Amino acid sequence: MEPKNQYTQKILAPVRRVSTGDYLLWGVLLALLLTGGAAWVWQFIEGLGITGMNRPVYWGVYITNFVFFIGLAHSGTFISAILRIAGQSWRAPLTRAAEAITLFSLPFGAGSIIIDMGHPERILNLIFYGRYQSPIMWDVTAVGLYMLSSIVFFYLSLIPDIAMCRDRLTDVPRWQRRMYEILALGWNHSPEQYHRLEKVLDGMAVFMTMLVVTVHTVVSWLFGMTVQPGWHTALIGPFFLLGAILSGTAAVVIVLAVLRKAYRLEKVLHIGLFNSLRKLLITFVLGWFYMMIAEHLTIGYSSMTEEMVVLTDKFSGTYALIFWGMAAFVFGIPLLIFIFKGKNNVGWMVFASVLINIGMWMERYIVIIPTEVSPRMLHVMGQGSYLPALPEILITVACFAGLILLYALFTRFFPIVPIWETAQELPGHAYSKETSPAPSPAASD
Repeated sequence: MEPKNQYTQKILAPVRRVSTGDYLLWGVLLALLLTGGAAWVWQFIEGLGITGMNRPVYWGVYITNFVFFIGLAHSGTFISAILRIAGQSWRAPLTRAAEAITLFSLPFGAGSIIIDMGHPERILNLIFYGRYQSPIMWDVTAVGLYMLSSIVFFYLSLIPDIAMCRDRLTDVPRWQRRMYEILALGWNHSPEQYHRLEKVLDGMAVFMTMLVVTVHTVVSWLFGMTVQPGWHTALIGPFFLLGAILSGTAAVVIVLAVLRKAYRLEKVLHIGLFNSLRKLLITFVLGWFYMMIAEHLTIGYSSMTEEMVVLTDKFSGTYALIFWGMAAFVFGIPLLIFIFKGKNNVGWMVFASVLINIGMWMERYIVIIPTEVSPRMLHVMGQGSYLPALPEILITVACFAGLILLYALFTRFFPIVPIWETAQELPGHAYSKETSPAPSPAASD
């Protein structure tokens, strides 16, 4: 017996057909992806000399993208795993949309590292000659384990809905029905299956929570374990982690709003969900601002020569516009919107969330580049300079286009809202809750 969900048909509607608009969107995104691929081939043939990277700026936009995409990937773990452990049942309609961001962000995060290497075969050096005394090996291990665990966690929670697609979508192409049959693994909606699935997901949620803290902390240690100004601080781990959860949660708001509008899911993805996310975002924005003040106040008060060169460059030098723009985009403007305009207003929430993610990309950039331009051994390395070149810009655009393309494809072949997790009743009552259609705005905050 299938789960009883009053919105099953509405959730499955986007999976039943692919529109002309979808093909047009996929075509544009694919063209951008191929353009980026061509830029990478150009870079592979000519070498990294055609990028803006130089001595002493060995890391540029590619590593900025790496940190940003890994940060986005924390959205699924936070929404699905951490809130699951906390017993927040309101998260159920959001879980798959958030987990999909995680799944499709990770390949572009990890891929940015390979792109930055110039020659992809150099990754074999880590496999054959890597040493765990190096934070690079910690990072490779943590990100690899996170990617594998995210795939398993995502797939397990998807199986019951794949089985529903197998049973209900009889008018889709034959290859699609066959895909559902294979991926459903013989799921028959028995009470025992749901009971076991709940136990497995609860256990994995604890593991994924520990893993998400580990992953972005280890990513930050790529910088923090050096003695470079602006990087060598104990705060960099929690600072990176909080920023990752902030950007990931903001990405969930953007994705939910697009899905809600494009697929007419207003009753399923109701305004109350956005109000709950608004509260989380206010907390994370304030936490991020606290970490920002703590880090820069500590550096400024110590007045160490090497640190002050970088700090001055951020506050009033070459990177002042990016730094203060980042502060406005991540903290100032979004906080005002969330407090005064965001309640019960999806449009303002999306605008603030877009600003946060633009600001968080700028924050990753401002963490990496000023330190490399003015390294600790400035008298030996010399003053550097950096400006992203055309190949870096094209490849960056291609990475974002690829992420959107994978997400768009997924939503047309699988339910983006978990049917079984939002059901009013499951077989055998393994999991049961009351799902209201769309709570009134007054009651949702």
